[in-house]
Amino acid sequence: MKKKIVIVGKNSYIGSNLYFLLKNKINIKRFSYRDFINLSSRSLNDISYIINCTTNKKYINNKYSLKNDFDFHISKKIHHLKCKMIFFSSRKIYKTNDNIKENNKKNPNCNYSKNKLNTEKKLVKLMKNKVLILRLSNLIGPNKPTSSKRKLHNTFINSFFNNIKKAIMYENKQIYKDFMSVDKLSEIILKCIKNNVYGIYNVSLGEKVYLNKLVYWLNFYNKSRFKTIDIPSNFNRECFYLNNDKLKKKINIKIDLNNLEKYCKSVSKMFFKKNSI
Repeated sequence: MKKKIVIVGKNSYIGSNLYFLLKNKINIKRFSYRDFINLSSRSLNDISYIINCTTNKKYINNKYSLKNDFDFHISKKIHHLKCKMIFFSSRKIYKTNDNIKENNKKNPNCNYSKNKLNTEKKLVKLMKNKVLILRLSNLIGPNKPTSSKRKLHNTFINSFFNNIKKAIMYENKQIYKDFMSVDKLSEIILKCIKNNVYGIYNVSLGEKVYLNKLVYWLNFYNKSRFKTIDIPSNFNRECFYLNNDKLKKKINIKIDLNNLEKYCKSVSKMFFKKNSI
C-alpha cells in the first residue's frame, strides 16, 4: 500500500517547509490542528503517518497541562489506528554539552523543555512502537508563504537577514551550536517513513557550527558594506552539539558540514539576487 502522510499544523514553520519539500515525493495532506481533531476516525484509516508540527503558547510558556498538549490529544485520537506518529522534541531536554547522546542526562530547565520531555513519556506509554521521537537541534531555513497572517517561527536566517538589512552583523566567533537545514530534515523524515523507523533519535548535524562561519556562508553573495558589532548581552551563548550516530546507522544517511555550507550559500544567493542590499 502506498503510504499516506498527514501534516498537522499547515501554517507552522516546520509544517509549511515539510509540505513544500515533500509534496512531490510522497502522498501528503495538511490540516490545521482544529480541522484534524474534527476529522472522523474512518477518514484516517488509510493514513500511514501523522506528523504534528503545531503547538501553542501555553505549552511553550506555562507548566505542563494536558489540555495544552496537542501531541497528546493527537495520539489519543489515533492510538487505536494503524498509523504511526512523528513527534518533534527538542535538544533543550538535555544538559548543555558536547556530543550529546540519546541516553545522556536530561536537564530541562524551562517550561518548554520540561513539557517536551513529559510529552515524550506519555507518547511512548500510549503509542509504544508506533511513535518516532525526533529530538531536534537548531533548524535553519527560510519561512515558506502560508495562508496564515500569524508571524512564523523566527530562525537564525531571519535574524541574520533582518540585521543585514540594517547593515550590521554580530561578532560570534567564540559561539558554536548544532544546526540542520530544513531540506536535510525533510530527507531524514522521508527515509524514516520509508523504513518504518520508530524510537528516539537525535536529529542534528552532529558537530560544532561556529556562528561566524554560518554568517559567512549566509552573507556569501552580499556585495554591500556592513558594520560588525558585539553580540548583545541577552544573546544565547550556550554552546552544544548532538551526537547523531544512532540515526545515521538506522537510515544510512550522510549528514555533514559541507551540506550545510551549500545550503546556506544557496539561501544567500537566492536572497541577495532577489533583494538589492
